[in-house]
Amino acid sequence: MTRIALLLLAALVTSGCVTTSSGSADDRRWINQCIRDNADEGASRRVVTAYCACMVNRMSSNETRSVTQWERVNPRARRECSREAGWT
Repeated sequence: MTRIALLLLAALVTSGCVTTSSGSADDRRWINQCIRDNADEGASRRVVTAYCACMVNRMSSNETRSVTQWERVNPRARRECSREAGWT
């Protein structure tokens, strides 16, 4: 996903769910689940959405684990996406 797509996702956050034409329906489903999983982590919705989109982008299209499960075994991707999203 390009930076433009990430910015678009962040802009659409206020709608309550991610509904972009870029990315597959499966990607949007994973991103929305990740947003729900991280809702109580203290970051803004914009930051959480950018983080989740980054993580989904790094995951294989054949991945069956949730973002939450995948991030536990991929700490480098978690740190990089946190930094990119502004989640400090």
